[in-house]
Amino acid sequence: MAKKNVPPTGSRRTREHVIADLAVNHTERQALLCGYTVERIRSDYGIDLLLFTFDGNGEMENGIIPIQVKATETLVWLASEPVAAFRIGRKDLAGWLRQTLPVILVVYDVIADRAYWIHVQNYFAAQSGFNLFAAAQTITVRVPQHNVLSPTSVRHFAELRDLSADASTPR
Repeated sequence: MAKKNVPPTGSRRTREHVIADLAVNHTERQALLCGYTVERIRSDYGIDLLLFTFDGNGEMENGIIPIQVKATETLVWLASEPVAAFRIGRKDLAGWLRQTLPVILVVYDVIADRAYWIHVQNYFAAQSGFNLFAAAQTITVRVPQHNVLSPTSVRHFAELRDLSADASTPR
């Protein structure tokens, strides 16, 4: 008996695709509520979004804010402290740490429909003895429970950008 040819089904939308889009959408909404704009990066090399901010007159402010968005259905909260443990890739981290502008890592908890964030460069600057070159292929970060992504925190990202610009300006 001849084998029946079954046509290919084509691309499939996986659960990972769905939760990634939900995470980006959640992040974009927080920026839009501030009157800011977000541009999605189509070729993702460790940065998903670029945040553009505007002043009270609606004029664009100098500098962008790169954002990497991760999504999970299994965010692990530590019993010992109010932080979630989340693993990131060393290659991505190396790229983020080379940036002069603040890079924001957003971790979206799909089940709670809530996102949390860290300022990557500040986080790792505060890690005593951290050595990127001695690190494993993945690194666990501790995302504070109080760092809920909201319009207030998105406005704070603009302050972080401005502080980093001030620090790099020659006096």
